[in-house]
Amino acid sequence: MIDSAVDHVEATIREEIEKICWGCGLRLLLPSNAPIFKCGWCGAVTNQHAQKRKDKSLRWRRWRDRCFVSVVSFFMLCILCGGVWTVHPVVFSISYISGIFHCLVTAVLAVSTFTTFGLAAFRCAGRPPNIQWGSYPVVGKGDLEDYTFCLYCCKPKSPRSHHCRSCGMCIEDMDHHCPFIGNCVGATNHRHFIIFLISTLISTVYVTIMCSYAGWHIWPPLRFTSLAHPYILASGSTSRVVRELSHALLGSAMLLSTRGIILVYLIVSSVSVQIGLTILLWQQLCYIYEGQTYLSHLSSGADGGSGGRDCQNLVRFFGCPYSFSRHLPIFRSSRKKHRK
Repeated sequence: MIDSAVDHVEATIREEIEKICWGCGLRLLLPSNAPIFKCGWCGAVTNQHAQKRKDKSLRWRRWRDRCFVSVVSFFMLCILCGGVWTVHPVVFSISYISGIFHCLVTAVLAVSTFTTFGLAAFRCAGRPPNIQWGSYPVVGKGDLEDYTFCLYCCKPKSPRSHHCRSCGMCIEDMDHHCPFIGNCVGATNHRHFIIFLISTLISTVYVTIMCSYAGWHIWPPLRFTSLAHPYILASGSTSRVVRELSHALLGSAMLLSTRGIILVYLIVSSVSVQIGLTILLWQQLCYIYEGQTYLSHLSSGADGGSGGRDCQNLVRFFGCPYSFSRHLPIFRSSRKKHRK
């Protein structure tokens, strides 16, 4: 009776400290019942407290992304068509050569913007490579170093991968999920996403310049209500000058044609887009300069992570040859020498 009770206790203790690695299938003897442990053979990390959450909103997220992509595509088409329709009469009225040059610049910017948008939106963001796992003879030593098991995809997930609940898959080097392109920004399309931001920013700046130039030519003349224009500037106070100018601008705006109203809309919308794109592009380039992504920046916290800050990160990201990147300064090493 006593022997059977002792055997039962020993079996219970053995069950608590004996775990099976999901990566290679080997049995591991742990000193304690740790919720998270790492296999000494394959290097896979097991989290026993990880639970799969039921996600019933995946379909709605995909519909949301498709709606965003449709709205963004329609907005870019409106900016393109509206800009061509409102600006080209003014440009061609100046000279035929300037009109042809304007058409060429518009075509180049439109093709580059829509091409990079399509590559960023409809190309796979970065599917992790298939790797063998599950049995000891197949998995070698260190083959799954720091890999975890994705409960949603039911396969290994590398340390540089993250599961996106909107896309329903793991993404390699995931930066973030952008609803405006309806896709994640990852290892495959991150460069296309950055080039799309740069191309869109340049295009909106060009739209602002050309629409302002066209609006200057077709804007109705200002009519001051009570005072002559030179008299206001000479003897009027600052508040009076501003008030008279505001009334004159509003009065002339009421006389704008349909072309002029569209020009005003294009200027306001392009400037608004420029502000948002500048902030987003600057943030993205800062992360690339630091050798990180947005998610790795969040996970690293205040310590800044292990990525080195130097210009070669930007050069390697955009695919420049190493013969050029080696001539760029490495600010990290210079800071270390300064500290020494």
